[in-house]
Amino acid sequence: MDIGIQLIASFIAAAGFGIIFNAPRQLLIACGFVGMLGWIVYYTLAANGMDVLPATVLGAMVVAAFSHFFSRFKKSPIIIFNVSGIIPLVPGGIAYDAMRNFVVGNYLIGIELSSKVMMLASGIAIGLIFTEVLHTIVKKMMPTRHRQA
Repeated sequence: MDIGIQLIASFIAAAGFGIIFNAPRQLLIACGFVGMLGWIVYYTLAANGMDVLPATVLGAMVVAAFSHFFSRFKKSPIIIFNVSGIIPLVPGGIAYDAMRNFVVGNYLIGIELSSKVMMLASGIAIGLIFTEVLHTIVKKMMPTRHRQA
């Protein structure tokens, strides 16, 4: 699929979920941009031969990093950008296929797909948490500015 279509679709998905999530209207572009960046990192890495699990972790790390940036820049809670931005990485199609296989009696395929969904969801969580920990460490290492009274 064309990279331009990937960019547009991921932007719309993240911004659209921002609408569902009741994000303030002035933050929807930033929400879409965060989701688009995370997805394009994932898509580029997976298209170039990287396994989808590390590509998902790295995509989630990009989402978390840009969520921190936009949170500070827009003076808004980070959760708005994290939740909206992570939506393109959620393995919903695979979860649907897993449930469909369970329903029709293909239990082995259903188990295989379910385990893949759990690994990808764990990868998303790991990417978000790792970036948060890294951000906290860097923030503590930075010299603090002292105010003069």
